[in-house]
Amino acid sequence: MSGRDGAPTAATGGSKAPTIYDVARAAGVAASTVSRAFARPGRVNAATAEHIRRVAAELGYRVDPLASGLPTGRTSMLALVVSDVTNPFYAEIIRGAESAAAEARFVLLLIDAQECDRVERASLERALPAVEGLVLAGTRLSDSAIRMTAKQRPVVVLNRDVADVPSIILDNPHGMLVTAAHLARLGHRTVTYVAGPEASWANGMRWRSLREAATGLDMRVQRVGPFAPTVAGGRDAADALPADLPTAVVAYNDQLAIGAMLALQARGVRVPEDVSVVGFDDIFPTRIVRPGLTTVAAPLRAQGRAAVDALLSSRGNPAPRTGKPMTLPVRLVVRDSTTQSRRTRRGPRGAS
Repeated sequence: MSGRDGAPTAATGGSKAPTIYDVARAAGVAASTVSRAFARPGRVNAATAEHIRRVAAELGYRVDPLASGLPTGRTSMLALVVSDVTNPFYAEIIRGAESAAAEARFVLLLIDAQECDRVERASLERALPAVEGLVLAGTRLSDSAIRMTAKQRPVVVLNRDVADVPSIILDNPHGMLVTAAHLARLGHRTVTYVAGPEASWANGMRWRSLREAATGLDMRVQRVGPFAPTVAGGRDAADALPADLPTAVVAYNDQLAIGAMLALQARGVRVPEDVSVVGFDDIFPTRIVRPGLTTVAAPLRAQGRAAVDALLSSRGNPAPRTGKPMTLPVRLVVRDSTTQSRRTRRGPRGAS
């Protein structure tokens, strides 16, 4: 029941829907004025626009944001693309982004890429005509594909540094540094990194940062993976650990850490007495698993909000990004999944 002339549409019902001309006659204005009152309210006297909206409401009209936005290219809709909507990591990002969008009177369209670049690309092609901007959270697209998308709509990328595109990342080097330092204080000298998706920029950054941090701490690190960033992926990772288990495992994210921890416990391996486990992100389940998971906490809700704020501020300003991406701080949250290394245990548990 919606036209493509920017007019409001009638609510569904049994009777014939009034037209834009019915609203115009009832309001005593031209049909073009009714259209502008909904599509371009800034071009209509405020009192007149309010009168038209009141008459439209009395007639049972509602506004179709997409239809009314087509003449101007503005739909008051933004898209947030996540790699896996079932991953708890995205919950706080979504909350932060939705909150910022709502405050700006925008609607947030959520797209689940299902950890597949083909699904992500196809979803973006369908969404681009309907939205004013995109937040790519955990995207698996190539840098060139992201830059091509940014030429069509404003784009902000999360957890990845893409040249010429606004990006908001976490302080991965600091996160791995405080993790390595914590484990070193507990006497750990052999650490295995459980890798996430190969296409994840953050995964590469965390692995490199952990290696660099370990260099100055007399620690030996090795890598297993990649694995799906899920609890099931963590169980698979536990099976891939060497027979001579490391004293500590650092995972790409909390889901991998939790899955590995559960699988190790099922095999009779004690966590943390035999193997200490550390995650990254501080998602909600880290607080309820046993033992509680030591992890690097990231300000995920703030990241989602910052992404939408940056996106809205970039509208109408197509100039490429210059300088470094916005980097948000992280901190280590020590819980019960880490303790002094079994191979150097002498006296009380080490400092956190």
